[in-house]
Formats: sequence, C-alpha cells, structure tokens
Amino acid sequence: MARQAGIGQVLAEVLPAAKATEVKRLQDDGSRVAFGGDGINDAPALAQADAGLAIGTRTDIPIEAADVILMSGDLRALVNAASLSRRTLRTIRLNFFCAYPYNAALIPVVAGALCSAFAILLSPVLAAAAMSLSSVFVLSNSLRLRSFRARLADPQEATPALESARV
Repeated sequence: MARQAGIGQVLAEVLPAAKATEVKRLQDDGSRVAFGGDGINDAPALAQADAGLAIGTRTDIPIEAADVILMSGDLRALVNAASLSRRTLRTIRLNFFCAYPYNAALIPVVAGALCSAFAILLSPVLAAAAMSLSSVFVLSNSLRLRSFRARLADPQEATPALESARV
C-alpha cells in the first residue's frame, strides 16, 4: 500500500518509544512531521509530531495527544480537515485586514482627532454604533464557516489533495 501511495520509507511494528524517536529524528533533520495513529502505543509519537492525527474510534489516550481527531475512522476525512483549516485561516485573515484599518481610522475620530482641525466630534452613541459595526462584520464573516460541508474525497483525488495540504 505504501508503494501505491508513493511513500518511500515505512516503519512498521516498532515500539512506542521508537516511533517518537523517529518523529524527533525527522524533525531534527528539518522536516515537519504529521503522524497518524489509533492506539495507546501511538500517543508519544502523536504528541511529538508537528501535527498528530488520531483516528478516534478506539481509545481516548491518542485522542488527548493528537491535534486532529478523525471521528469517522476514514482517512479521507483528512482532506476535509485540511480544506476547513485553509478556509478558517482565510476567514481570520480577511477579518483582520478588514477590521484593523476600519478601527485604526475610526479610533482617532472617536477620540476627537478631527475636532480641532474640522470641528467634527462624533457623538458617543454614534461612536459606539460605528465601532460595533466592525464586530458585526467579523462575526457575520466568521459565521460563513458554518456553511462548510464536509465531503469525503474520492479515493482517486485524495492523494493529490493530501499532497497539496502539507502540514
């Protein structure tokens, strides 16, 4: 199976400490490591890895040690998790880059910066309403994430999707 998936090196039937040691060795070589497991013996390596992927169908210990829990036991769900992660980061960046300039421009106006030059002073009620608009935008934009619908990837398209979703 590893050959079919294009994986060049496989370690199998090793002790838990050896798994964690191998993850650490790969990290020391400058690699970012994602490790997937489903049993108690995988917990040390899951905790050591940059991204721990637990298949949450067996025991609680790997679930506690992992960063991502695949509840279905289907590895294709990893494609959905990567897609949702990218969409969440995009939403965070959009929220920041829209709300920050808005607030940076409005705070001096609310503080009275235009009062001496142009005799413009914003009423405290209007100032509060204007500042609340930023929060309303961020909240509304973030709620769009609720429309994300997971779809299990087709096995033929899962490999390229996983390659592009490097952790």
